[in-house]
Amino acid sequence: MFAEGAHVLDQHSERVDALNVFPVPDGDTGTNMSLTINSGVKEMKQGEDVRASAVAKHFSKGLLMGARGNSGVILSQLFRGFAKGIEKKDEFDGQALAAAFENGVDTAYRAVMKPVEGTILSVAKDAAKAARKEARKHNDVDAVLEEALSEARRSLERTPDLLPVLKEVGVVDSGGQGLLHIYEGMQAGLRGESTADHATEVAEQPSMDTLVEAEHHHVQGDIAPEDIEFGYCTEIMIRFDDEKTKKNPFNEEAFRSRLSEHGDSLLVVSDEDLLKIHIHVEYPGVVMDEAQKYGELINVKIDNMREQHAELSSHMHQEATESTSKKKQTYAVIAVTMGSGVQALFESLGVEAFVEGGQTMNPSTEQFIEAIEQTNAEHVFLIPNNGNIVMTAEQAADVFESLDVRVIPTKSVPQGLGAMFAFNEEEDVAANAEAMNEGISTVKSASVTKAIRDTTIGGVDIKENDFMGLVEGEIVSSGATLEETLKKTAEAMIDHEIEMLTVIAGEDADEDCTEVLAAYVEEQYEDVETEIHDGKQPLYHYILSAE
Repeated sequence: MFAEGAHVLDQHSERVDALNVFPVPDGDTGTNMSLTINSGVKEMKQGEDVRASAVAKHFSKGLLMGARGNSGVILSQLFRGFAKGIEKKDEFDGQALAAAFENGVDTAYRAVMKPVEGTILSVAKDAAKAARKEARKHNDVDAVLEEALSEARRSLERTPDLLPVLKEVGVVDSGGQGLLHIYEGMQAGLRGESTADHATEVAEQPSMDTLVEAEHHHVQGDIAPEDIEFGYCTEIMIRFDDEKTKKNPFNEEAFRSRLSEHGDSLLVVSDEDLLKIHIHVEYPGVVMDEAQKYGELINVKIDNMREQHAELSSHMHQEATESTSKKKQTYAVIAVTMGSGVQALFESLGVEAFVEGGQTMNPSTEQFIEAIEQTNAEHVFLIPNNGNIVMTAEQAADVFESLDVRVIPTKSVPQGLGAMFAFNEEEDVAANAEAMNEGISTVKSASVTKAIRDTTIGGVDIKENDFMGLVEGEIVSSGATLEETLKKTAEAMIDHEIEMLTVIAGEDADEDCTEVLAAYVEEQYEDVETEIHDGKQPLYHYILSAE
């Protein structure tokens, strides 16, 4: 059920991405949910106990560690509660499934500080209610799941009525849509149906490179070189040959099934022209023989994983030695950043460790945990610097019971810088936490980026590829030229209380525009100083901070 749920979500993740309401390039809900649930499936497959409670527990653990973005964290909480709801069950029945859904909803709502209706939470809640209602009639698990799925569809259609921004843009909630696809897959899995009819869409799921990275990331550090059963990471790309496929029609599911007999960590994606394979095997030649039945080899990459892991283990041992030998310190601050210039800014203010990430590239819970474990401090502060990463950071902090880990909920780079300006190593942890939280409110945040689609939000008409300026997340300007949009955005954030405007130029910034803005601010606002930094951040041509 869970694997099929992940499968169906994978097939539709790009569509879920496209449902994000803002026309900025932040459409990553489907990708985040897909990476999260596939982490759960991966962990689930490590378990040997096939009782429902054990399977759900493994699945839940994988979701927790792989959670990315708000949607991923909420998804992990839904199935964390789901697993708790059946922790004493060897198998499902209708009432157990309804109870699991309800427990998942309760857990997810408790995890969210300010639940918003019209989101994935509403869809999950309505589905759980329908499941409970059906379970009172009889104990048929298929009927209960069918009713939950039907109500999830109806609930998803209602999300624009609950969340005005969805209605304004004309879409349903992306997280709710992702959950609906998971439920669809669970139903198919329960009924023993194959979701292979969507196989042609698999090439549109999160990229092969991303999935391969996830596969390798899971293996690293868990296995000693001598314990690796399949020693060669084999990646092959084949161009389909019409003559070969005419004699031997390609069926992806059957092909995947044959390859799975020879190794693990198998990933197969295909479209009309190409077939891509990733697998860990002991005899790579077997994979090539199978692949060549359908076409021509155009790219082959084979790595000896035993040698790689021996080198990795040696490196990890050296890092661990260095970490344990490092003097215990009072504080460590970990910030999420994108762009070497932005990272340098935070380093200058005392941040010592970083998790790479930001818009469209949300880090996982596990990445935070790894960064925290590398510190040797009594108190650790996490600065997520993105609203979609705060919950992931909080989830990572909750994992540590014997270490003081606190999240300063910064939702932008300027807020993160504001928090760090307030940080003082000489103060105690409570005073620092209070000051850093107050520091968030001392700055205004703005950004300038490109729109990815036509839309109207907040009365501002936006055309695809136009520039647009956002202040505190609200779109305030849009135009065809970067210079004019940048000026209007700065105007929208400067008032009589502002004394300093910090301009962080991204990798797509224009040097002339930067100079024009500085001159314009100097001319129009004589009491405002301008400070310019080369942030080299992607996606955002400019980040502005006013204080």
